Amino acid sequence: MNKLSKYALSAGMIMAATTFAPSARADITGTIDATITLEAGCIINGQNLDDGANGADFGTVDFGTENTLFAQSDAEVLNGGGALSIQCSPGITPVLSFEAGENDGEGAGAGLRAMAHASATGQFVTYNLYSDPGRTTPIPIGGDIALASTGVAQTVNIYGRAFGEDGLLPGTYSDTITVVLEL
Repeated sequence: MNKLSKYALSAGMIMAATTFAPSARADITGTIDATITLEAGCIINGQNLDDGANGADFGTVDFGTENTLFAQSDAEVLNGGGALSIQCSPGITPVLSFEAGENDGEGAGAGLRAMAHASATGQFVTYNLYSDPGRTTPIPIGGDIALASTGVAQTVNIYGRAFGEDGLLPGTYSDTITVVLEL
């Protein structure tokens, strides 16, 4: 191969290498938008609930086991071993409202709540709810307890007392009370 051919071949290779070499890349810049919309809500016994939620677990008042001749039995509303706990968004002044049960007024005490026997028609154990441990301040049917608007968790102690009466049959008695947390 002559010198001229070698130069032409070399020049062609340099040109080919230059033609196929990657060109300088430009960066592409963009953005990601992040948004969140917050609504007022509450945490009831560890359940994070939005405004308008249904099915909250406010706890259980379990009077335990007594014989049919008992005079009275005391209990407290508990949830997982502790008292009722409510935390709402700051600025909200929640009101806890204790609405009707399934058997109100059916027992011996007029205006009291009642637990119905599981299988014996017409058998009721009357009871009431109270806002104090001495059980001197009843929470009437439809009664309210106003809570603070601090935004921190609040413990709400609710007490119960069941009343015995003559002629009660052995068995399990129960009632379900509707509770509303008004925001």
